[in-house]
Amino acid sequence: MANRLSKIYTRTGDDGTTGLGDGSRVEKDSIRVEAYGTVDELNSTIGMVLANELPEPIRACLDEVQHDLFDLGGEFSVPGYTALKESFITRIETVLDEFNSDLPYLKEFILPSGGKATSACHLARTICRRAERRAITLSRSETINPFAIKYLNRLSDLLFVFARVLARFENGKEVLWQRGKNNP
Repeated sequence: MANRLSKIYTRTGDDGTTGLGDGSRVEKDSIRVEAYGTVDELNSTIGMVLANELPEPIRACLDEVQHDLFDLGGEFSVPGYTALKESFITRIETVLDEFNSDLPYLKEFILPSGGKATSACHLARTICRRAERRAITLSRSETINPFAIKYLNRLSDLLFVFARVLARFENGKEVLWQRGKNNP
């Protein structure tokens, strides 16, 4: 990734194509662009989580995740390039196990609500799941790093656990789904 943007608009995309990191051009709605665009959206949403008051260990982890996601976006924007390694997944699993061990068992689904950080974390989780789906679709037509899909799968789990932790941090409780609540 030697090139840096010195001019923001180039007009080269006015025809509905965009340049990949290897210099090739593809349609802006190609699955590859969808994949790295969704990873970028996820990264921006994690930025929304980070804009809130957070426990320092969550902040530090999400900072690392944002860097990972830039690496993953690079993978998706440069065919054949890999950056994520198994150690990225192991790091996420370690943090996930650490935070999940103190949470109560779930008997019902949790509504994606709560304070600002909690809600933003739930939004990031759903975007992460979409990024995972886009990566799977891309993998059906092109070879991608298998760690990319695994990383996104673990990251969505981590974001779910972080949302549970943040619910307690912000207001002390989670909102549980009540089956048939509006069906008397």
